[in-house]
Amino acid sequence: MKIEPALLASLTWFAHIARHRSFTKAATEMEVTRGALSQHLKGLEQQLNVRLLNRTTRHMSLTEEGQRLLDVLAPALTAIERAVSELGETHVEPSGLIRMNASRIATRLLIEPHMGEFLARHPKVRLELVMNDGLSNIVADGMDAGIRLGASLDEHMVAVPVTPPLEMAIVGSPEYFERHGIPKTPADLMQHNCLAYRFTSSGTIDRWSFTSPDAEKRILVFEPKGNAVFNDDENMLNAALQGVGLIKYLDLCIHEHLADGRLIRVLGPWCKPSPGFYLYVPSRAQMPAKIRALTDFLIEKREQLAKMSVDALPPSSTQ
Repeated sequence: MKIEPALLASLTWFAHIARHRSFTKAATEMEVTRGALSQHLKGLEQQLNVRLLNRTTRHMSLTEEGQRLLDVLAPALTAIERAVSELGETHVEPSGLIRMNASRIATRLLIEPHMGEFLARHPKVRLELVMNDGLSNIVADGMDAGIRLGASLDEHMVAVPVTPPLEMAIVGSPEYFERHGIPKTPADLMQHNCLAYRFTSSGTIDRWSFTSPDAEKRILVFEPKGNAVFNDDENMLNAALQGVGLIKYLDLCIHEHLADGRLIRVLGPWCKPSPGFYLYVPSRAQMPAKIRALTDFLIEKREQLAKMSVDALPPSSTQ
């Protein structure tokens, strides 16, 4: 059956009446008269040649045919209303709740230092942070966005970089190196106390991956087996600052400790850049103003992070 344009309006009126099970409530919501709704429904039933509602002076119920029609109409109309609403939001002030999933280290690097500024710029936006070191399915988990390292994202994910490329740095305190010496190659790490990080989501130990600085570009994988294991990166960092052992950490996240000499980086030539953190979202289609505002803000901060280059840091120890 070919759907005439006029029929679409009547189908919408029917859905509102059926949802409320009341002409009066539906008419109030839609700001039309009860009589107008009654006429729309009567015309729709005549066009379809089927009764959609059973109604008396006190009660109303859907017929079997009416329920079947509503089951199809309800999700379709909801999707249309959402699309129209989101389309309108692209031209209005950002507002509403942003539910975002991020790893703890990404939250400390990208969100915590700038949260006040972002919320001050967009006072109608609310932010809910869910910290999870595993890769979240943001659609299934009801999230609006997530932040993860680019290397862990599916190639088909809609994502934008919010940091420059990063390097995993092997670091320790000056006191530690005074006691134990400086490793020259990854093989030397067998003689050092290498502190481990255990992923909460999978329970596995984070292995250290190196690329040889020669033309062969050999990949070496090392599993740290020191006297301590952590599932919180901040606790692990504090242990390194106290001289307990060596750790692997994102270079940008320990910029200040490297700059003031509290940590010393080793094996720099063996650590190659990799994709940094990305903000990923379910879809670019009908992107709400609040998500566009968050994306633009983090891209702006990315430019600031890019200025914190490794060249500005003290040289790595390679002796």
